[in-house]
Amino acid sequence: MRYTANKKMDNQQDKKPNAENPESLLNLKLTKPKIVAAGIPAVLSSAKHVFGEMDLARGMKALLALNQKDGFDCPGCAWPDPDGHRSKIAEYCENGAKAIAEEATTKKLTPQFFKDNSVYELARLNDYEIGKKGRVAQPMYLPEGATHYQPISWDDAFTRIAVHLNKLSSPDEAVFYTSGRTGNEAAFLYQLFAREYGTNNLPDCSNMCHESSGVALNESVGLGKGSVKLEDFAKAEVIIILGQNPGTNHPRMLSALQEAKENGATIISVNPLPETGLIGFSNPQTVKGALGIKARLTDIFLQVKLNGDMALLKAIELLLLEEEERAPGTVFDQEFIKERTAGYEEFVKGIKRYNVEELAAAAGISMDQMRQTAEVFKKKSKIIACWAMGLTQHKNAVDTIKEVVNLLLLKGSIGKPGAGTCPVRGHSNVQGDRTMGINEKAPQKFLDNIERVYGFRPPQHHGYDVVEAIHAMHEGKAKVFIAMGGNFLSATPDTVYTAEALRRTDLTVHVSTKLNRSHLVTGKEAMILPCCGHTDLDMMNGEAQFITCENSMGVVQMSKGSLKPISEYLLGEPLIVAKLAKATLGDRSKVNWDLYMQHYDYIRNDIELAIPGFEDYNKRARILGGFYLPNGPREGKFNTFNGKANFTTSDVTFTKLAPDELMMQTLRSHDQFNTTIYGLNDRYRGVFNERRVIFMNEKDITRLGFAAGDLVDLYNYHGGKERVAHKFIIIPFSIPEQCTATYFPETNVLVPIDSTADKSNTPTSKMVILKLRKHVE
Repeated sequence: MRYTANKKMDNQQDKKPNAENPESLLNLKLTKPKIVAAGIPAVLSSAKHVFGEMDLARGMKALLALNQKDGFDCPGCAWPDPDGHRSKIAEYCENGAKAIAEEATTKKLTPQFFKDNSVYELARLNDYEIGKKGRVAQPMYLPEGATHYQPISWDDAFTRIAVHLNKLSSPDEAVFYTSGRTGNEAAFLYQLFAREYGTNNLPDCSNMCHESSGVALNESVGLGKGSVKLEDFAKAEVIIILGQNPGTNHPRMLSALQEAKENGATIISVNPLPETGLIGFSNPQTVKGALGIKARLTDIFLQVKLNGDMALLKAIELLLLEEEERAPGTVFDQEFIKERTAGYEEFVKGIKRYNVEELAAAAGISMDQMRQTAEVFKKKSKIIACWAMGLTQHKNAVDTIKEVVNLLLLKGSIGKPGAGTCPVRGHSNVQGDRTMGINEKAPQKFLDNIERVYGFRPPQHHGYDVVEAIHAMHEGKAKVFIAMGGNFLSATPDTVYTAEALRRTDLTVHVSTKLNRSHLVTGKEAMILPCCGHTDLDMMNGEAQFITCENSMGVVQMSKGSLKPISEYLLGEPLIVAKLAKATLGDRSKVNWDLYMQHYDYIRNDIELAIPGFEDYNKRARILGGFYLPNGPREGKFNTFNGKANFTTSDVTFTKLAPDELMMQTLRSHDQFNTTIYGLNDRYRGVFNERRVIFMNEKDITRLGFAAGDLVDLYNYHGGKERVAHKFIIIPFSIPEQCTATYFPETNVLVPIDSTADKSNTPTSKMVILKLRKHVE
């Protein structure tokens, strides 16, 4: 097949597609923030989204299979399903229903759509409009210099990608990115292909979210995963939730919190904004919830300043230490500390360097609340600590998470029922991808296992993480970028810089279900390869295939789509990887890629050989409800350098701002999951039909000479470079002074590429220093 660039009279090939969302405003409407999450409004919203994208029969079939033991895993968040009984009617949340509506839509983009719409024209749409166009129906190719995507056969697509890969001067000039939606089987094959090809350049979405958690937990307790099970919530005495908004990001967690509360647990919420889901919850699956009767969840709300979490934790620990020294052995679990931990004496010396009043002021919390909180921890030992991006996306994120571990260790709250660590993951299989080897710094034991099973030696040097990959593309060191899912451009920091990096590559390839902005800001050539989603019936050689996913609590279970795909051209992700690997590596490969194209069981057979914990994988994968992977900390065993859980000492960051500077965090709206925009409303915060807003403290608005409703530009000069996000509407909100919040990806342009967390290299999206100026048209 011969490819020619489409030309248009308006010279569109000379125009750069928008790297960011258009700066046009919609018709903002405000109401008071809600005080109750879920309930009947969530049910109505779910129905509106699902049945707006498909007919009743298809919609009901999807919903009734969602998160069932013999159904498919939600393509949204990684919150675990109950091990025992699951609701046959609605084992999902509002945002899970929205995710299904996006994926199972019957709208599809055929070659005619791409012929009618240039890349430039599509990029002028906002992310919500782009996502609502529908599923990509067949492989599409954008030749160099072209203005429009055009169809390409699967064989030609694989051949063309292979040519690009094989002409690189080094395998390290290729980048293989992975989204957390990718199932275990595809993830395993993807890393296997990349490593046999010759690179460890395997950045993934973990690099931008819970990488800090993995680093902190590996170093302190020996496993970069949480230690609790879902059943532990019902047994907990105290649950502290830091930097997380479960009402929007993990709504099914609210049911677990409600059960914990009914069993007598005290719930402590730590967040700069009061989030509706942690204030009140109406469970629509109960009679009370259906009647609108709310359950109050949070007992103590600590409205901490941005990055005030470390100071908060140290203040609590210092107050507890004072009580322990007054009555030794009555506050801390000294037996656990002596037998299972190391570094306690150094920790005590370090904490005594601080003054509790100064720590409270740095956190923005009153001493009365500090003492009230410490009193709760003083008397309890079954403590679960949950956290998400509010902790992980700071410069000192790793140290802050280690401080969470310190608090749990003082109380002996790891390795017992009702207690432990709970980093709440975002995407459905982001934890499983890391287990499968999607890791630019894979452990040596994993690399050795790959060599033992397959007979080739994987590269031993570290590859690029996300930030390093962006720099490498920008500097011309990486020339081919392949993404297994995701919306890389909209998920990453410093949008203008990242867009320029992608444009400097020779080829960008995206394995995707739907159109997104990353398909519109491309290398010299680009491809979109349409894959089956979680909901799709994936047939191969006449047999329906299933994949497996790992949730936030280490359960691996089957996910089997049941809906008829919207196009005959869709392929399962494992098959796409196997075909690409075979086309690229040819006879020099030592892997039997043809075998993997026969049945996914053959992939699982080899995962069993290469990765500990997957014994009898195919048999256990077929057990309804799945199986737990080994978890040392859950059993009180710590695979660290000294075999113990380690206390750590770290410093508190006291942020100093100029009078006209503010701290900004990025966050999601309620109509959003990661970079997927389901709608233009943020119902719980009372914001409708607009996303270009900045939430501010009323005192800051007045102090800086602005008024509610003013249009402002947001800017900073980090590293001597101006970054600007234009045309945002000021909204007064309950948030600490000098703290602000905005939605991503609209303000990712302000997140500096070189502002990252120590050790994890995660972009600091929850701490951006900025200034405001009035917008002038």
